[in-house]
Amino acid sequence: MAPLSAENIFPIIFLLLTTFSVSKAELHAHYYDQICPQFEKIISETVLKASKHDPKVPARILRMFFHDCFIRGCDASILMDSTAINQAEKDGPPNISVRSFYVIDEAKAKLELACPRTVSCADIISISARDVVAMSGGPYWNVLKGRKDGRVSKASDTTNLPAPTFNVSQLIQSFAKRGLTVKDLVTLSGGHTLGFSHCSSFEARLRNFSSLHDTDPSMNAEFVLDLRKKCPKPNHNHNAGQFLDSTASVFDNDYYKQLLAGKGVFSSDQSLVGDHRTKSFVEAFAKDQGLFFKEFTASMLKLGNLRGSTNGEVRLNCRMTN
Repeated sequence: MAPLSAENIFPIIFLLLTTFSVSKAELHAHYYDQICPQFEKIISETVLKASKHDPKVPARILRMFFHDCFIRGCDASILMDSTAINQAEKDGPPNISVRSFYVIDEAKAKLELACPRTVSCADIISISARDVVAMSGGPYWNVLKGRKDGRVSKASDTTNLPAPTFNVSQLIQSFAKRGLTVKDLVTLSGGHTLGFSHCSSFEARLRNFSSLHDTDPSMNAEFVLDLRKKCPKPNHNHNAGQFLDSTASVFDNDYYKQLLAGKGVFSSDQSLVGDHRTKSFVEAFAKDQGLFFKEFTASMLKLGNLRGSTNGEVRLNCRMTN
């Protein structure tokens, strides 16, 4: 993708900021107070129950939120199923490994009984993402509500998601297109504290990395040996992989400490330490977990309030339009 030039970046930023302002004006913290006062309790109970049965749910829900918002804004387009004439976002290559859609389905079914045709699937994802962070030891924040569900979902759009092989310049460009700053980039990357990756997303760093290096020189040598054991060649275990920090079930700042130790699983993560534009944020968050929590809350609100369309609907079934 060609870099943005000075002459075309300002119109894009203006459009993004205009879109953000319009969308934000329609959202507020008390949107459901009168029409469905129990909706947050229903969602939280559903997410907590699912997480107790499957400890992978928190990371999956948080990733679902990111991947939804990065395409068309937070409009639940990632939940829509493909049809005979359209391949939806969830079937795009970067989303094949997104899981736990059933949790959103269960919450939606309960909400349709309690408050029919009222709560959008997009709001369910946003609340669920906040809840999995909070229940894992991270910060709690008041999510603005009132999103509508989009009517369009295309697998081809998933090429716009930032890849685990991106360098810092590519990451900055990707986030800037969504009105997000360099600080937002480093902050939201901290969501990987709950993450897990299959070998296929990072094994290129472990062997035959380049003509000069067998392995990625930015990686800790002992960490490479550990990952090679978990991802042997040939690898017949398609579920093999690595957690993205050493406290994978806890939302904390360990992710940043791992990056400073050369133990970032993705090259995109490790690149944050090697660039002067991002390294200072990594160091600050590794040192001060409270600062990370504060900035993560602000960045999640910023991402969660961005939407690309205002003429959506409240889907009765999150997997299809009405």
